[in-house]
Amino acid sequence: MGAIISRFAPAPTGFLHLGHVVNALWVWQTADRVLLRIEDHDRQRSRPEFEAAIFEDLDWLGFVPDGPPVRQRERGDIYSQALETLTQQQLVYGCDCTRAAIARAGLKACATSAASRDTLVAQPFRAADDELCYPGTCRERGLVDAPGVGLRVRFEPSVERFVDLRHGPQEQRPSEQCGDLLIRDRDGNWTYQFAVTVDDYVQGVTHVVRGDDLLASTGRQLQLARLLGRREPPRFLHHALIMKSPTQKLSKSDGDTGVRDLRARGWTPAQVIARARELSSFKSQGSLTLDP
Repeated sequence: MGAIISRFAPAPTGFLHLGHVVNALWVWQTADRVLLRIEDHDRQRSRPEFEAAIFEDLDWLGFVPDGPPVRQRERGDIYSQALETLTQQQLVYGCDCTRAAIARAGLKACATSAASRDTLVAQPFRAADDELCYPGTCRERGLVDAPGVGLRVRFEPSVERFVDLRHGPQEQRPSEQCGDLLIRDRDGNWTYQFAVTVDDYVQGVTHVVRGDDLLASTGRQLQLARLLGRREPPRFLHHALIMKSPTQKLSKSDGDTGVRDLRARGWTPAQVIARARELSSFKSQGSLTLDP
């Protein structure tokens, strides 16, 4: 069996928090080699000061990647080549639908119950429950690639089966779950789903280790990777998230769990890592304090 290659892939749209530390612990403990990938595909929200802080906080915590970082903003040629692979198969079409228009055409959602915001819990978070499912509005419109036009890849019906290394056998149907996948948005940004699938393929990532909120994305990424020519898919491990409530995960705006905020309060790297370990294995709904 070859080396296990994984990646730690934060977006520079805010500072690292304890949820990122949990992911780093899982990634570095699982892999033989860890690649650092800065997922700055969202050019409007990414900031250089957040990227600099990510490097500083990782170094302070002792997480050392194998090799220099890779930035998605510098990989446009690679994404264009992947787009051409799909275009040659006549799988790509233009789409000018807004989220509001897609919602009017039909929203695929599951109602979730409200919960207290005063606790942090570790448990699965199913982000796909309230995602928009694209109904194929622009499939046959013949829109040309132009400013203000996004690009989608046709997803024919398929059943994507895989074994999650934590949850066991899984089965997903991307064409029913999300519809034709947006790969470049109307502002010209490569989408998360497209960029990470291309990057994991090109970088030779063998194991994708990430939070439960992305479990529902796995089937569509497997289908897309196959269309791009990837013969051997990566293995997936989805770990529990630190949650503010049963339906609300931590965000970069949660200052009381931010690595830089905890540093300013006098926490040591060992204390931050110990608390992340504690929270990631916490199973009950009880309240947690963030004081050292």
